[in-house]
Amino acid sequence: MKTNHRALTAAVVLSALTGFVDAAAAQSFSGGKNVRIVVGSSAGGGFDAFGRLAGRNLGQYLPGKPSIVVSNLPGAGSMKSVQSMKAQPADGTYMVIFNPGQVLNSLVVPKKVKMKFTDVSFVASMTADARVCYAWHTVGVKTLDDLLKRKQFATGHTGKNASNYIDAAVLKNVFGANLKQIVGYPGSAEQRLAVEKGELDGDCGSYDSIPDNWIKDKKIDIFARVSSVTTPELAKIPFVGDLVTGEKRQIVNLLTAHSDIFRPVIVSKETPADKLATLRKAMWDMLSGKPFLDDAKRSGRTVISPMKGEDVEKMIAELYKTPAKLVAISAKAVE
Repeated sequence: MKTNHRALTAAVVLSALTGFVDAAAAQSFSGGKNVRIVVGSSAGGGFDAFGRLAGRNLGQYLPGKPSIVVSNLPGAGSMKSVQSMKAQPADGTYMVIFNPGQVLNSLVVPKKVKMKFTDVSFVASMTADARVCYAWHTVGVKTLDDLLKRKQFATGHTGKNASNYIDAAVLKNVFGANLKQIVGYPGSAEQRLAVEKGELDGDCGSYDSIPDNWIKDKKIDIFARVSSVTTPELAKIPFVGDLVTGEKRQIVNLLTAHSDIFRPVIVSKETPADKLATLRKAMWDMLSGKPFLDDAKRSGRTVISPMKGEDVEKMIAELYKTPAKLVAISAKAVE
């Protein structure tokens, strides 16, 4: 009886200590607060989907398993969400998922994007992106040559600094397509609705974000790929960079580089090194884990070549070393 009593007492003490350690771990990371993930676009699109995936899965990999709260803060091509970090705690509890086209814009239109993305810390890129341009099935554009023969082709965008605006601008200014780029849509969900209604002839964007029924029911014709990243389903779709040479090829490569880091997660540059390291490890463990990958599959999302935060930052640093002449030419290509 004494032995059992001692064992029971030890178990109670151990349980109490374990609970104390878990509570201390949670306290040391989040201070007892929820961890927030802010998505810089409206609900229903690809960025939102990946934000929700992280919201459902990341907490279990962080010390103390804090609750993750996901919200949307669209505006200015996702820059509103990036700027929001200035008024939030720099303790790792406030993360932002933004449109990586803004990295390019900080190079080519610095008067509009007045920051460098070396001034934030990257936690990870959740996936690269296979990006395409497509036409609604009634439009009759099945190839890039078909597009070039049209008098006008209307596409929709959240702003001139959004990734799909850059994609379409490549077709317009590098290949000479007669595109009418309409800005002002809140997000990709609204753009898709405009395509279905015939307000837009088609669009550019992530292949992963195209509604499944559009592909299954052949509602769209994909006529070009605007990323070097691809998937088996897009094997026969030409990459626009392979259709040009010399300086034009360099321009296309620069303008499509953001596809390699297409779901970037950032925190304030002031985040303490230990908190950033904890976030990076937790995010990578999540991205590599079966629960997240299974959840992504159930959600109809494909995870392609995720990238660690340290590697994203090296890539960003190299982009800022691009020769000024090439940056200037590329800037004209996305006007």
